[in-house]
Amino acid sequence: MDLRLSPISSTPIPRAGSTLRPNPTAAGGVESAGFSTALKGALKDVSNAQNTATQLQQEVQMENPNVSLEETMVAIQKAQIGFQATLHVRNRMVQAYSDIMNMQV
Repeated sequence: MDLRLSPISSTPIPRAGSTLRPNPTAAGGVESAGFSTALKGALKDVSNAQNTATQLQQEVQMENPNVSLEETMVAIQKAQIGFQATLHVRNRMVQAYSDIMNMQV
């Protein structure tokens, strides 16, 4: 489960006095994914982790000898951590939206 997000723009903003270096990703013809695409991918990963943990949990309850309790517990913890990270991202996005909406124009 990979929760890293790619940058919104593939072209970096140059700072004063710095030179713009070419982006190897952009030079290869592959465009970077937008924030919404990265967020959707992360949500799918979290959902898949939760589904895997649920399946493993059911297999342990059915006493399947091919599924270990340790593997199941690790999958449950990964799903829980992914969900918590997603929840924190959502809370930050809601807070940023609220801050922007409350700005004086």
